[in-house]
Amino acid sequence: MGIRNRALLSIGYDFLARRSELTALRNEDVEFDARGGLRGVIRRSKTDPYGRGRLLFGSERSAKLLRRWLRRKPKDIPWLFCAVNHDTCLDRSVCGRTVSEIVKRAVLRTLGARPREAEISGHSLRVGAAQDLLADGHDIGAIMRAGGWSNMSIAMRYLSLAEHNIWQSR
Repeated sequence: MGIRNRALLSIGYDFLARRSELTALRNEDVEFDARGGLRGVIRRSKTDPYGRGRLLFGSERSAKLLRRWLRRKPKDIPWLFCAVNHDTCLDRSVCGRTVSEIVKRAVLRTLGARPREAEISGHSLRVGAAQDLLADGHDIGAIMRAGGWSNMSIAMRYLSLAEHNIWQSR
């Protein structure tokens, strides 16, 4: 489970994914690119009910973690992140509640304190990645494209609490 969880967290962050989008990913939705990263697609989301899809890119870190996970996961299970019970992969997707628990446990390991329920949600990876992209100097258009936002006011809600000092150079 640890290998799956690390891959799930990394891809969720890189893809700016909602919990429901992570649980819906299938093996054919991601591919490794020639540069060592990932290319993926989220086929349907809360803001894309007609399934036009959103093209995504992942880091070398995510690609390495995913390769490690895929070597352990049975190839006949179509879900990218399947449920695991007693170290056995099950032929069903990991559930949204489990994704939330994975995120909470990661925060606990990182901060040493369990977050309050209101601090962590199914959007936590998405929010954190968007705020980090802003802090790294990416423009709002690139962030909106990566996160699949078509409305500036929605994207700005995610970025409103970002610590971004425009007076310090990158």
